[in-house]
Amino acid sequence: MITLEHDQLTFRFPDVHADARCSIEFQRTLRIPDDDRTYYLPPGLGRFPLRHLDDFEDRLKREMVRRGGVVMPIHQAEALWISFDVGYDERFRHPYPVAVKIATGKICAISGQPWEEGLSQDPQNYVVLPEQPWLDGYCVEEGVIRQFVAMPLGDGYTAEEQLTGEAVHGGLQIAAYPMKRKVFDELLRRYEESLADEMRRSPPPDGFDMVCSPPAKEMGLAPGGRMRQEIYDDPHGLDVWDQEHGSRCFVTMANSAQWMAITGEHPPTVPPTARQYAKAGLPWFDYYDADHEAIAGAEELAGLKSVKAMGQKLGKSPLPENESSGVPVVVLKPKATTQASHAGKGEGPC
Repeated sequence: MITLEHDQLTFRFPDVHADARCSIEFQRTLRIPDDDRTYYLPPGLGRFPLRHLDDFEDRLKREMVRRGGVVMPIHQAEALWISFDVGYDERFRHPYPVAVKIATGKICAISGQPWEEGLSQDPQNYVVLPEQPWLDGYCVEEGVIRQFVAMPLGDGYTAEEQLTGEAVHGGLQIAAYPMKRKVFDELLRRYEESLADEMRRSPPPDGFDMVCSPPAKEMGLAPGGRMRQEIYDDPHGLDVWDQEHGSRCFVTMANSAQWMAITGEHPPTVPPTARQYAKAGLPWFDYYDADHEAIAGAEELAGLKSVKAMGQKLGKSPLPENESSGVPVVVLKPKATTQASHAGKGEGPC
């Protein structure tokens, strides 16, 4: 079951477990310079608005109606990142793990392989929540991604066109699979035992509360600038995921004119450039988690041309204000009981 509330997609799996769920949102952000330097994480500038396509059926192409899902406005050459969160066990605030697949134009952003049903571990074609708090782009090498940047379908920039030679799907494809209930129950049992052992070794002070709060053309995505970000290896193994109870959603990406034609609403304004952000003295971010191993990048994705490089090949300049930028960096670390976050979403250091 998938619901949309406050511009956030929530995947729920009540047939598996009451706490089996995950939330996904798309954050507006700075487009980092596409200059072959490797940058840190840019901030979140607020959620992209999302609307049910079914609400505008009479205004849509037949293909859009058939695939359903939601629609999101995005400007050409605008960047985004994807934020993840999960459900928590009520007693211990232990997160319920979920495996999530992300594809753009039906090309997996993790493995570079064409979209297929189900999960694969060789190569890994999904991220694991809550270990993976966000995803900013295509996994091109270990510890490095190329930022998601919106470009029109049909001009040759998108990952879909570069790898398939066709401009058919565009948008984003998402599938989520919860951990099997029996596996989670065992995980929770082991966590309760370790917590009890810790309590015996070091009793809490009087009044301690164990429960804490949880924290024109259709558009496709193309590889932009390089960014430091690790995509973490699955620490559980493929067999723990309940692939019989998965859910998936298609996210159509619309430019300003399309968004207004479909919804009658004005899209958000263009976000600031990296240069404007740096001029204001605001930081970028680095995320460090020493407890999890990063997977290697996908050869297929490593071979993609960035938007700038493809533009040069086509004799065009598709990225306005692509100047290099040096800014201060704030280090983020995973939290014990809640999801870490890019700054600008409430829990970050801004």
